[in-house]
Amino acid sequence: MDAPADGTAPGDAPSPVVGRVIGTEPSTPLEFWVGVGEGSYLQLDDVVVVDRVLPDGQPLRISGVVSQVRAVHEGARMDSDVFLVADGVLPARVSEAAQVMATRFDPEIFVPPLPGEPVRKATGAEREDALLFSQMRSLLPAGLSRDEEPFYLNLEFLDGTRGAHVNISGVSGVATKTTYATFLLYSLFHSGVLGAEAANTKALIFNVKGEDLLFLDKPNVALADDQPELYRRLGLPAGPFGSVAFFAPPVRDDPNASPDVASRQRDVTSFFWTIEDLCRDELLPFLFADAEDDRQQYAMVVHNVVAQLRRSYEPVGDGAVAIDGRVVRTFDELVDLIDDKVDPDGPDQWAGRAIGAGTVNAFLRRLHGARPHVRHLVRADVPRPEAHRVDLERAQVTVVDMHNLNDRAKRFVVGVVLGQAFRRKERSGQARPLQFVVLDELNKYAPREGFSPIKEILLDVAERGRSLGIVLIGAQQTASEVERRIVANSAIRVVGRLDAAEATRGEYGFLPPAQRQRATIVKPGTMIVSQPELPIPLVVQFPFPAWATRASEAGEPPPAPAGGADGAAPTEPADDPFAGFPEP
Repeated sequence: MDAPADGTAPGDAPSPVVGRVIGTEPSTPLEFWVGVGEGSYLQLDDVVVVDRVLPDGQPLRISGVVSQVRAVHEGARMDSDVFLVADGVLPARVSEAAQVMATRFDPEIFVPPLPGEPVRKATGAEREDALLFSQMRSLLPAGLSRDEEPFYLNLEFLDGTRGAHVNISGVSGVATKTTYATFLLYSLFHSGVLGAEAANTKALIFNVKGEDLLFLDKPNVALADDQPELYRRLGLPAGPFGSVAFFAPPVRDDPNASPDVASRQRDVTSFFWTIEDLCRDELLPFLFADAEDDRQQYAMVVHNVVAQLRRSYEPVGDGAVAIDGRVVRTFDELVDLIDDKVDPDGPDQWAGRAIGAGTVNAFLRRLHGARPHVRHLVRADVPRPEAHRVDLERAQVTVVDMHNLNDRAKRFVVGVVLGQAFRRKERSGQARPLQFVVLDELNKYAPREGFSPIKEILLDVAERGRSLGIVLIGAQQTASEVERRIVANSAIRVVGRLDAAEATRGEYGFLPPAQRQRATIVKPGTMIVSQPELPIPLVVQFPFPAWATRASEAGEPPPAPAGGADGAAPTEPADDPFAGFPEP
């Protein structure tokens, strides 16, 4: 069957004409203005098409997205004329016009549309062509347009085929960064886009705020009745994640090393590392993972001590070690041993030659400062420590909770676990199956200035992860404070609500001016998504989580009040990921 003359697919109803290209504004191959016809309207993010016949008779179709809409009184000259027009004294006419940014030329002949050409609102196959969905081999559902039509990402720019990594920016508690990152994972695992590989694909999520991510395996009993239909439109089931393992730090001073979580008491494994792990795997530098390490002389002491521990330790069972005849079972004992060994006047000289007392003392101050925050994470006083390891193979999704930890302890956990995941992919020698990593507060672990062991790993992930099959989904409040190379290597850029000052930074140059302004007022659950094949970012919405984000949504009783990090004040409540949304 031949295609209809208007270019729609067989069986598709013709797209409605909503206006014509105007001649009072210049039309270019990149953008043009459309006069909106009477009885019609165009809004931001609408997709439109216009056809032109070239001088040689060849048809050309130009597709685009509405980026701005304006309305004026034609015939009025002064602002006060609006009152005369309203009273019928002054003749004038309301004119609406929409600015369109071109997204596709078929064929690729880059000429502007001519004034007077009819403009249609794209629907069905025309919309898929305009947004290049019809050209994408692997479509990943990533949300819904304002008129609840599916929006897709090209998986090839996420799985390493042509690009990798996602970067999400937005104000904390409003932009729903982690919620959207989790939604992308849910879509990856449940849309069928990964095919048979989905079963072996892994995801590692660092839970840095509250305990919201400790219920991914529970259905959301408070999900509104209209939400399953939104999932259906995206080709997704509305339900929880199917395979999740949860890990949390142990309770401080608990000889049984019970997991330190308040809202979930079952199916959570506590994690820590042994003294043997610290010596063998050279984990000590992660205790000094602040942005100033490369500018501090004590960094040399850190490397010298790491080398001495690696050479000197002897395993004695259950993760304990013997160093020069001294058995070490606790982090405090290890700190005391290192304190003795780095004494510039002592016989061992672990600090290294020609290292001054001031440099050694700077190292020791930071090492002793780590004691109260890390002693429950590095220990050899618990039987069968192998049962308290972060096992990335146990389930499809691994959640490492660390919201109760001090910032220094958080950096230690992120550095060690991320290094474990990176080495695991390096040893496999294969990019498939993929390993996804979700990390919020990226600016803390890979700041723009300075150097640290964690930043080095994240740079490796950003620059070499595509070939290794490890994909970073990073999030932060301010992309301007994150290492440039990490942001630049992210093929997919996502923006939620932005601070007005942050929106003016160069890191958001991919946003047109109107969308930069719009990013300062978008509501929770709305994201502006940019992908390489589309020249303009698009605004998408995504459904409520179909998995529980708190104990009440999982149908469990509320937790009893508990102490916060370091046993001090109670932990601050987690930000509501959908604050401002209508109640289900």
